[in-house]
Amino acid sequence: MPKLLILLMVSACLSGCFTRSISNSGYQENPHYRSTSNPFYRGELSEFNVLGIDPEAKYSDKQIQDALQNAKAKLSIKRGDKLLVVQSGALMPDEPMIESLEKYFQVTPFTGIPESDKKSNLSYSSSLRYSAAQAGIRKMFVYWGTLESGTKNLATKTVSWVPIVGWGIPDEAQEMRIRIKAALVDVGTGQWEIFTPKVSNDNRVSNSINRESSDQNQVSLLKQQAYKDSVDTLLQRFSL
Repeated sequence: MPKLLILLMVSACLSGCFTRSISNSGYQENPHYRSTSNPFYRGELSEFNVLGIDPEAKYSDKQIQDALQNAKAKLSIKRGDKLLVVQSGALMPDEPMIESLEKYFQVTPFTGIPESDKKSNLSYSSSLRYSAAQAGIRKMFVYWGTLESGTKNLATKTVSWVPIVGWGIPDEAQEMRIRIKAALVDVGTGQWEIFTPKVSNDNRVSNSINRESSDQNQVSLLKQQAYKDSVDTLLQRFSL
């Protein structure tokens, strides 16, 4: 067997990577099975539906020009404004995001669980905007996020002379990062802008005893940092 192929096989055994939604971020011992740790999780919202865009429609040059004219006004938000907040895939936004936003806005959380027919539900955007309008809310904040992690088995993985002792030996390093994408939407006009805050990373070593708690500590740390960065970016780009 060629040496390069052997090296690739060994590398595959020593490392692994997977992606999960921030709305389904519980620990998964066998992530490659794509199990669901959140019983309420039913997938993500479609960006097209949230923003009111039909991906199958054919738009004329005039419609495109009209859209450009209507979008000339700067999208903005003032501190103290009411804000409808939606986390894609979640029954309600994560608490750290709500806490970060509540420092500057009056937050109204709203469900981000998609409808079963979300692919054809092109009225979702108008329904969402109408719900906000009924509450006197002029801006919506919708966000999506993924957690990407990679693991590497350490040399100590093979050391286990006594099972009880072996369980406590650090044997796996996990690097994790979080990516957030957010949209600010004007309820009255439907005008929107999407932005992405900087990517946050974390590295730590774990053993078979504390694997789950180590993973969830990483998730919690990265969410708090990413949500703070998201709000900071929101203020920098749109606050009057």
